[in-house]
This record gives sequence, structure tokens and C-alpha cells, in this order.
Amino acid sequence: RIVRPAVWDTEVRSPFDQPGVEASVGSFILAVNGIELDPKKDPYAAFDGLSGQTVSLMISATGKKDDAKNLVIKCLTQGEEINLRYLEWIENNRKMVDKLSNGKLGYVYMSNTGGRGQLELVRMFYGQLDKQGFIIDERFNGGGQLADRFLELMKRPVVYNLHWRHGRDHTWPVKTNTGPLGMLINGWAGSGGDGLPWAFQELQAGPIVGERTLGILVGPATGHRLIDGGGITVPGARLYDNDGHWFWEGEGVTPDFKVWDDPNLMVQGRDPQIEKVVAEVMKLVQANPPKMTPAPAPEDRTAKGLKAKK
Repeated sequence: RIVRPAVWDTEVRSPFDQPGVEASVGSFILAVNGIELDPKKDPYAAFDGLSGQTVSLMISATGKKDDAKNLVIKCLTQGEEINLRYLEWIENNRKMVDKLSNGKLGYVYMSNTGGRGQLELVRMFYGQLDKQGFIIDERFNGGGQLADRFLELMKRPVVYNLHWRHGRDHTWPVKTNTGPLGMLINGWAGSGGDGLPWAFQELQAGPIVGERTLGILVGPATGHRLIDGGGITVPGARLYDNDGHWFWEGEGVTPDFKVWDDPNLMVQGRDPQIEKVVAEVMKLVQANPPKMTPAPAPEDRTAKGLKAKK
């Protein structure tokens, strides 16, 4: 198959997903740089040492040389391939949420609570503001910072509305979501990846689905080098809530709905955690659909009208 992220993800694309490259799913690679593949060997052996290099491939739609043609492509590096598959995973999740919710819910993935996570949040959130609610996926979140600005954006309130003489009414701030939220967590999310769902839970922002987070929120740690080249860190801060309770260090955030990412379902192209969080958030959408306050009737701003109003 050809690994394809979203059309707007241009930082890395598959060599077979480029303009002018005539290859499709199901095509056969017969030779690499003029050396035919040996069915007795691992096919990846033909690409040994070619990471990031430009190569010539003999491609056939039928597996026979009769219709074979040569294509010149540039192989991805290992890092590029990892990033490509990561971006495709995000896009497939977005499509799954869109399909399960009949287009009503948006999907935002945040890989961490640092710079990349903030870029992902702003890009994906602003691009789906027409949705009636959002799924925030922070599974595998590597942390970084405490997630105040994340929640400030996702929970931004509508202060007032603008009515235009020539144009469509809208809320202010314009970039805001008035629909329900849901969050996905798992045991690979920690540090800032603990802090984000904990804040989400404290704010009662919506249902949390998945598995317990790592529980490694103590920090920031001060590092000390040792003479043998190793090092130790000393925790410098710990979080506690407004009721005077410490964060559950070593335990993590417990989801409202515990759902295991069953590999028997995952291999079928399903994601039981996404299925559950979409179902729960859609209940909230149906019970209280987001709506904008309609503009009041026009006032009579003439002198006569203003006098009558008094």
C-alpha cells in the first residue's frame, strides 16, 4: 500500500505519492538499481544502504517484465518514514471520528504539550471550527509544559456576538468552540501528558476514555552529572489541587471510561477507544446541541424611536 497522510501534510510524502510517479497500490517492484529482487531473500535487503538516496525501480502492474517500466524515486530516511506513518495515523483517526459522528465532531491530536503539540492544536482546531464538538486525543503524549493555553483555547467562552449589516453573525472571540469535548488517554502519556487530562478532569470539560496515564508529573527536574558519565535528577516541583490533594504520582489520571485498545479489533482497522469517546460525546451533542444566540429584533434608532423608548 501507499502510506498517505492528510493532503495538507506536505512536510513528508511517500515517494509513490508524488506528481509524475506512475505507481499504484498493487504494483510490483521487480528490480532496484538494475538488480532483480530474489524471492528467496528479504525484499528490504535490496534497499540496504539506500536510505535517503535516489534509486531506479523497475515497476510492473502485473508482476511481469512485459509491462514493466523504470521509475526514479528518492527513498525516505528512517526518520522521514516514521513521521510519514505518524501523520497517516493522525489522519486516519480524524477520518474515523468524522465517519462515526456523521461529520459532527472534530479531532485534534496532541503529541506533546510542547511546541509541536501547540502547533498541532492550533492547526487542527482552527481548521474544524464548524464542528459541533471535539475529540482531544492525547494518547502517547510526551509532555513538555503544563497545558494552560491548550485548555484556554478549547474551553474559550463566548463573551458576546457580532451582528453585521452585510455578512454573517458570529461569536466573539471568533475562534471558539461551544460544543462538548471528549478526551482520549493511555498508559504512554505522561508528565505534561498527565497534567493535560488532570486539568481536563478538574474542569469537568467532558468524558475521558482510554487507560490510566503514566503518573510522572513531578518536575521540573534539576540535572547533575556524575564522574562516570551518568547523571541524576532531583525533582523540583509537584502539583496539588485546590482542595489540597497531591496529584496521583505513580498512579496517573484514571479515565471515566476504561477501554482497552484490543489488538484483535485494531488489526481490523477499528479503534475501540475512539469508538467509545465518539459515542459518549455524541450523547452530549444530542442532549444539548451547540447553538448561537440569534440577534435581537432591530431597534428604532431614529429620534422618534429613541424618544418613545424613554
